[in-house]
Amino acid sequence: MGKCQQCIIRHFNSFKTLTTEELMCISNAKSEVVFKKGQVVFTEGSSINGVFCVKSGKCKLTKLNSNGKEQIIRFVKGGDVLGYRSVVVDEPVSLTVTALDEMKACFIPKSDIMEALETNPKFTIDMMKTACSDLKDANMTISSMAQKTVKERTADSLLFLHETFDTNDEGYIDIQLSREEIASVIGTATESAIRLLSQFKKDGLIDLKGKNIKVLNIPKLTSISEGF
Repeated sequence: MGKCQQCIIRHFNSFKTLTTEELMCISNAKSEVVFKKGQVVFTEGSSINGVFCVKSGKCKLTKLNSNGKEQIIRFVKGGDVLGYRSVVVDEPVSLTVTALDEMKACFIPKSDIMEALETNPKFTIDMMKTACSDLKDANMTISSMAQKTVKERTADSLLFLHETFDTNDEGYIDIQLSREEIASVIGTATESAIRLLSQFKKDGLIDLKGKNIKVLNIPKLTSISEGF
């Protein structure tokens, strides 16, 4: 099992503000876990007694809407921390987390997180910044759903995925999503998402190869996402 103080991942999240002694305590208390593709990390409404620091892989955070359909709220990748809000406010988790590919993470007990929050102001402030950033993203998503057309949201979502996950060696966005999952990100029916993706391909904005998507024209997609 790797040591927290030697882990490069911590430099991408709030754990970078912990002292060597605090990192050693967390390192001794943590446990490493692996989730297979499609495996649920935790479900909406459940209680967790710690946080997951994602070392590698990707997962989706979803919520069921009133008619029982899954809505993808956001994505998480290596360097992100899962479950911190629930741990800090001592409430059940509000989202379901599912691995999109093999995901490796370290589970850190709640007691160690709370002790660090109580004794390390820098860690507390950095966690607050993370919470504020997540809230800002949530507000932007709500605003997009309310103000943008489906076509604009489709372009916006493609640009978001391209920026968030970058591309693989073949130039495709480095995440594979089903058409249903893409529709969930956009906030529309699967049929509408399929139709718009096909139209974007026809217009030379993207290329499609199964679940793989390649962005070909960022300026034009940006223009569409902004309503032009």
